[in-house]
Amino acid sequence: MDTAILPSTLLLTLLLAVGLIFFIRASTKDRTEVVQLVSEQDEATLMPQLQEYFRSRSYRVAAVDREKNQVTFEGFVKPSWFLAVFLTLLASAGLACLALVLSMVIPSIGTLFLGIVLLSPLSGIFYWKKAGRLEKVSLKLETNPSQQHFSSKLTVIAHRDELSELQKTLQFKLSE
Repeated sequence: MDTAILPSTLLLTLLLAVGLIFFIRASTKDRTEVVQLVSEQDEATLMPQLQEYFRSRSYRVAAVDREKNQVTFEGFVKPSWFLAVFLTLLASAGLACLALVLSMVIPSIGTLFLGIVLLSPLSGIFYWKKAGRLEKVSLKLETNPSQQHFSSKLTVIAHRDELSELQKTLQFKLSE
Protein backbone atom coordinates (compact mmCIF):
# COMPACT_ATOMS: atom_id res chain seq x y z
CA MET A 1 0.00 0.00 0.00
CA ASP A 2 1.19 3.53 -0.71
CA THR A 3 2.80 5.09 2.38
CA ALA A 4 1.11 8.45 1.83
CA ILE A 5 -2.37 6.91 1.96
CA LEU A 6 -2.15 5.49 5.49
CA PRO A 7 -1.41 8.76 7.36
CA SER A 8 -4.12 10.65 5.47
CA THR A 9 -6.61 7.82 6.05
CA LEU A 10 -5.70 7.82 9.74
CA LEU A 11 -6.14 11.60 9.94
CA LEU A 12 -9.56 11.48 8.26
CA THR A 13 -10.67 8.59 10.46
CA LEU A 14 -9.58 10.46 13.61
CA LEU A 15 -11.52 13.52 12.44
CA LEU A 16 -14.59 11.35 11.90
CA ALA A 17 -14.13 9.86 15.39
CA VAL A 18 -14.07 13.37 16.87
CA GLY A 19 -17.27 14.16 14.97
CA LEU A 20 -18.85 10.99 16.35
CA ILE A 21 -17.94 12.00 19.90
CA PHE A 22 -19.51 15.44 19.43
CA PHE A 23 -22.61 13.83 17.90
CA ILE A 24 -23.02 11.54 20.91
CA ARG A 25 -22.54 14.46 23.31
CA ALA A 26 -25.09 16.56 21.38
CA SER A 27 -27.73 13.86 21.80
CA THR A 28 -28.16 14.96 25.44
CA LYS A 29 -27.92 18.71 24.90
CA ASP A 30 -30.64 20.90 26.39
CA ARG A 31 -32.68 22.44 23.58
CA THR A 32 -34.89 24.84 25.51
CA GLU A 33 -36.47 27.60 23.44
CA VAL A 34 -38.83 30.51 23.99
CA VAL A 35 -41.74 30.90 21.61
CA GLN A 36 -44.84 33.07 21.50
CA LEU A 37 -48.03 31.39 20.36
CA VAL A 38 -51.40 32.92 19.54
CA SER A 39 -54.85 31.42 20.07
CA GLU A 40 -58.32 32.73 19.27
CA GLN A 41 -59.62 31.35 22.58
CA ASP A 42 -59.92 33.26 25.82
CA GLU A 43 -58.10 32.36 29.05
CA ALA A 44 -61.07 30.53 30.59
CA THR A 45 -61.24 28.13 27.64
CA LEU A 46 -57.52 27.85 26.99
CA MET A 47 -56.19 27.10 30.50
CA PRO A 48 -58.17 23.85 31.02
CA GLN A 49 -57.00 22.64 27.58
CA LEU A 50 -53.38 23.40 28.47
CA GLN A 51 -53.71 21.67 31.84
CA GLU A 52 -55.24 18.57 30.22
CA TYR A 53 -52.58 18.54 27.50
CA PHE A 54 -49.72 18.63 30.02
CA ARG A 55 -51.44 16.15 32.36
CA SER A 56 -51.78 13.70 29.46
CA ARG A 57 -48.05 14.08 28.82
CA SER A 58 -47.25 13.27 32.49
CA TYR A 59 -46.43 16.80 33.58
CA ARG A 60 -47.63 18.24 36.87
CA VAL A 61 -48.10 21.82 38.02
CA ALA A 62 -44.95 22.87 39.87
CA ALA A 63 -45.60 26.57 40.45
CA VAL A 64 -48.29 29.17 39.81
CA ASP A 65 -47.60 32.91 39.81
CA ARG A 66 -50.97 34.65 39.64
CA GLU A 67 -49.45 38.16 39.52
CA LYS A 68 -47.51 37.37 36.34
CA ASN A 69 -50.21 34.97 35.08
CA GLN A 70 -47.54 32.30 34.75
CA VAL A 71 -47.68 28.53 35.32
CA THR A 72 -44.71 26.15 35.49
CA PHE A 73 -45.14 22.45 34.75
CA GLU A 74 -42.62 19.71 35.55
CA GLY A 75 -42.27 16.27 34.09
CA PHE A 76 -39.63 13.58 33.78
CA VAL A 77 -38.52 12.97 30.21
CA LYS A 78 -37.51 9.37 29.66
CA PRO A 79 -34.58 8.54 27.41
CA SER A 80 -35.36 6.82 24.14
CA TRP A 81 -34.43 3.14 23.80
CA PHE A 82 -34.22 3.60 20.05
CA LEU A 83 -31.72 6.45 20.33
CA ALA A 84 -29.62 4.58 22.92
CA VAL A 85 -29.38 1.54 20.63
CA PHE A 86 -28.80 3.74 17.56
CA LEU A 87 -25.95 5.60 19.26
CA THR A 88 -24.40 2.31 20.39
CA LEU A 89 -24.54 0.92 16.84
CA LEU A 90 -23.17 4.16 15.43
CA ALA A 91 -20.32 4.12 17.94
CA SER A 92 -19.54 0.47 17.19
CA ALA A 93 -19.36 1.20 13.45
CA GLY A 94 -17.14 4.24 14.04
CA LEU A 95 -14.85 2.39 16.45
CA ALA A 96 -14.64 -0.59 14.08
CA CYS A 97 -13.49 1.76 11.31
CA LEU A 98 -10.95 3.35 13.63
CA ALA A 99 -9.71 -0.10 14.70
CA LEU A 100 -9.38 -1.18 11.07
CA VAL A 101 -7.33 1.90 10.15
CA LEU A 102 -5.15 1.57 13.26
CA SER A 103 -4.52 -2.10 12.46
CA MET A 104 -3.31 -1.06 8.99
CA VAL A 105 -1.05 1.65 10.41
CA ILE A 106 0.44 -0.60 13.13
CA PRO A 107 0.05 -4.14 11.75
CA SER A 108 2.14 -5.79 14.48
CA ILE A 109 -0.58 -5.27 17.11
CA GLY A 110 -3.46 -4.79 14.70
CA THR A 111 -5.81 -7.37 16.17
CA LEU A 112 -5.63 -5.73 19.60
CA PHE A 113 -7.23 -2.59 18.18
CA LEU A 114 -10.46 -4.49 17.54
CA GLY A 115 -10.95 -4.43 21.32
CA ILE A 116 -11.87 -0.74 21.18
CA VAL A 117 -15.17 -1.75 19.59
CA LEU A 118 -16.10 -3.08 23.04
CA LEU A 119 -16.25 0.55 24.20
CA SER A 120 -19.28 1.27 21.99
CA PRO A 121 -21.92 0.46 24.66
CA LEU A 122 -20.51 3.37 26.66
CA SER A 123 -22.15 5.77 24.19
CA GLY A 124 -25.59 4.26 24.87
CA ILE A 125 -24.96 4.33 28.62
CA PHE A 126 -23.78 7.96 28.41
CA TYR A 127 -26.94 8.93 26.52
CA TRP A 128 -29.21 6.97 28.89
CA LYS A 129 -27.79 8.61 32.01
CA LYS A 130 -27.80 12.16 30.62
CA ALA A 131 -31.03 12.18 28.59
CA GLY A 132 -33.41 11.21 31.39
CA ARG A 133 -34.05 14.47 33.22
CA LEU A 134 -36.68 16.66 34.81
CA GLU A 135 -38.09 19.06 32.21
CA LYS A 136 -39.79 22.33 33.04
CA VAL A 137 -42.32 24.10 30.87
CA SER A 138 -43.17 27.69 31.71
CA LEU A 139 -46.35 29.29 30.33
CA LYS A 140 -47.26 32.96 30.52
CA LEU A 141 -50.70 33.89 29.24
CA GLU A 142 -51.77 37.34 28.08
CA THR A 143 -55.29 38.01 26.82
CA ASN A 144 -56.29 40.77 24.42
CA PRO A 145 -60.05 41.28 24.34
CA SER A 146 -60.92 43.26 21.24
CA GLN A 147 -64.20 44.43 19.78
CA GLN A 148 -64.74 41.39 17.55
CA HIS A 149 -63.09 38.46 19.34
CA PHE A 150 -60.74 37.29 22.06
CA SER A 151 -57.16 36.42 21.37
CA SER A 152 -54.60 35.00 23.76
CA LYS A 153 -50.85 35.29 23.50
CA LEU A 154 -48.97 32.48 25.18
CA THR A 155 -45.24 32.76 25.91
CA VAL A 156 -43.82 29.25 26.37
CA ILE A 157 -40.36 28.24 27.53
CA ALA A 158 -39.80 24.54 26.87
CA HIS A 159 -37.84 21.93 24.93
CA ARG A 160 -38.22 22.46 21.18
CA ASP A 161 -39.84 19.05 20.67
CA GLU A 162 -42.43 19.85 23.34
CA LEU A 163 -43.09 23.22 21.72
CA SER A 164 -43.75 21.71 18.31
CA GLU A 165 -46.02 19.03 19.79
CA LEU A 166 -47.96 21.65 21.79
CA GLN A 167 -48.37 23.82 18.72
CA LYS A 168 -49.51 20.90 16.60
CA THR A 169 -51.88 19.37 19.16
CA LEU A 170 -53.65 22.55 20.28
CA GLN A 171 -53.35 24.26 16.89
CA PHE A 172 -51.60 27.42 18.00
CA LYS A 173 -50.20 29.92 15.54
CA LEU A 174 -46.79 31.51 15.93
CA SER A 175 -46.90 35.13 17.02
CA GLU A 176 -45.59 37.66 14.53
